Amino acid sequence: METSSQVVLIGTGVLPFLVLLSAALTLPVSLGLLALYRRAVLRSMARSGGTSPPDAPTPPPARPPEARLALEDVAPAPPVGGPATRAIRRSLGRAVSVQVAAGLAYALSLSVAWMVFAWGEGGFVAARFLWLLSCYAWPTALAVGLTAATSRAQRLLIGALYFGLVLAFAGWALARNPALSALAVAQFWLITNLPATLLLLAFLHRRIRAVGPLVLVFMVAALTGSQLAIALVGSSEAGLRAAVGIGGTLGLGGSGTFFALMLAGAALAAVGGWLILGWLGRRHLARRSSDQALTLDAMWLLFAIVQTVSFGFEGVAWMAAGPVAFLVYKLVSGAGWRIAGLGRARADAPSLLLLRVFALGARSERLFDALAKRWLRLGDISLIAGPDLATTTVEPHEFLDFVGGRLSRQFVHDGADLERRLATRALGPDPDGRHRVNEFFCHADTWQLAMQRLARGADVVLMDLRSFSAGNQGCRYELGRLLDSVPLSRVVLLVDAGTDRAFLEDSLQTLWRTLAADSPNRQLATPRLRVLSADRAETAVNALPELLLAAARPGMAGG
Repeated sequence: METSSQVVLIGTGVLPFLVLLSAALTLPVSLGLLALYRRAVLRSMARSGGTSPPDAPTPPPARPPEARLALEDVAPAPPVGGPATRAIRRSLGRAVSVQVAAGLAYALSLSVAWMVFAWGEGGFVAARFLWLLSCYAWPTALAVGLTAATSRAQRLLIGALYFGLVLAFAGWALARNPALSALAVAQFWLITNLPATLLLLAFLHRRIRAVGPLVLVFMVAALTGSQLAIALVGSSEAGLRAAVGIGGTLGLGGSGTFFALMLAGAALAAVGGWLILGWLGRRHLARRSSDQALTLDAMWLLFAIVQTVSFGFEGVAWMAAGPVAFLVYKLVSGAGWRIAGLGRARADAPSLLLLRVFALGARSERLFDALAKRWLRLGDISLIAGPDLATTTVEPHEFLDFVGGRLSRQFVHDGADLERRLATRALGPDPDGRHRVNEFFCHADTWQLAMQRLARGADVVLMDLRSFSAGNQGCRYELGRLLDSVPLSRVVLLVDAGTDRAFLEDSLQTLWRTLAADSPNRQLATPRLRVLSADRAETAVNALPELLLAAARPGMAGG
């Protein structure tokens, strides 16, 4: 009986405390690590790759094209059922359906467990069961938002639909049981969901979402190890004597010995945590998981552990309710992906090259986050790493290389290295239906080489020129290479009120007059470059997938 009480105490007190503390620490630790990661990326970007490209023969100057380049302003029309819209909605619909099915299976597991040990209080009561099901289904609403919502309005709509169902079931339960109070109903929902929900704000914030799950796993392992060390040493008198003796030899008092034990346990467990992280990184590289799936797994596991607290008071066996529910979620979601065919590769998946003004900072992050949720349902995105998205697009294996002191191997060193990376980049969808972002880290003397090679191989190019001005000479170089090597029909420019439109047009005309002799655009009778205004960012993002797919190579269809 004493052992059982200790286990229940650990399950209802120590374990939830460790998880909650780990999640709370995830935010500052992730922010600190990502700041160091961003600084390391910037330092490496400024360095030379160590190899000089061979001198290319200077081509003879070509005569200016006969036609004048025109900028065609495209109205950001809302999607009305074009091929891109249909493909995105179909993929997102299947992904959301899988999340709802897996989330309901999770909620059903916990609701059935609760009904079993509450059977003596009136047997099966449908109103109670549906109320429990709606409470435990709250993570499903969060998962749907993370999977599909790209605006605050969409997230509010998902929340309104969920709480509409909750209020309906709560009203039925209150009507069926006069002894039940609205306050008790509200308290149950808050106790069940609020702690984990608040903690999600810590490690699923957009700025740290890419590495939050990895840091959470490591923090849980380290803090659990610190507590296990104390528990193991304190479980026997011989262990306590040995610890006190070693502490005394090192000149430590009682408090010092206690904290030394915690640190030793945390250090040993950190080794295990690092091995777990390495395993997750290898799964990601092997395409058995995705960055979004890793984020969702971390969210569901957090809820499963926190929601196990109330079950632990019913006995040791009931502490397995949360982990079992999480396992059910994983089995249903994995089967759902396969049944829905989300991971099935398509030969016509388009590849998008995203170029941009690096100085946009958070504005790049917001655009990328919204665009990626849509476009990655159609095809992959390639981009050159920059300071604006360095901490947003970081992949698990890239972050682990940084922590392990191996960030340099992520950088392109020369042309041969670039071709090798292009040949091994991740193409096709992950099991959950999302394609990947292929990020190319470049040194000061390799980014131009990478940009030209990526532009030639892309099916469509989006160049984000918001805030473009005379100070952005790197973007001006990229515009010249696009005109020289990419058909204008496959290029879309994004501008806003902050774009120096006069300088942009003057730069394009200057570059057009020096167009390469072998440019695919030289013989165009009416050369036009499409420009989309992003003054209303949400409208522009909604219109982009359709516009980009239409700009892709002939035969690239999303239907």
